[in-house]
Amino acid sequence: MGKTATQLQSQRPGRASRELTGRMVLAMFLGFFGVVIGVNVVMARYAVSTFGGVETESSYKAGLAFRSEEDAAARQGALDWAVNVAIAPSDTSDRRLTVEVKDAAGRPLNGLEVRAEFTHPTDARQDVEIALVGLGQGRYGGEVMAHRGQWDLVLDLAQGGQRQFRSKNRIVMK
Repeated sequence: MGKTATQLQSQRPGRASRELTGRMVLAMFLGFFGVVIGVNVVMARYAVSTFGGVETESSYKAGLAFRSEEDAAARQGALDWAVNVAIAPSDTSDRRLTVEVKDAAGRPLNGLEVRAEFTHPTDARQDVEIALVGLGQGRYGGEVMAHRGQWDLVLDLAQGGQRQFRSKNRIVMK
């Protein structure tokens, strides 16, 4: 005759048989879902605590500003400036950022307000802003305190308080 689930005996020698009770099933059920819920809570906590921000605070406001950004890009293209960026090791910090700016005729542009920002692609808390100082001959420099990895370099050049040039490039710091 067949045996019921509670009557099954262990087939392994030397092992005592144990009856499967309702309490045991309840404990296994609660243990399984307790582990699942615990893992979900930990993962959700890490997801929220490591999220550094959003790319655009207000898409509506960004949409309203689109036309003026488009006009600024057209004015920037008409200037035909040559802007070169170099990042090299430094004696006083991790790296030194040097920006060289020339007009359409190849003459160095001095007297600009140059701001560089290293924005981290995934964590806005790591963003680093640098005010560059004039070095002469259209060159501007500053110390970079950004660790290794991928960064977006946002470079703004202004003259008389008005932004004349903006560039955003993905770079890899080694």
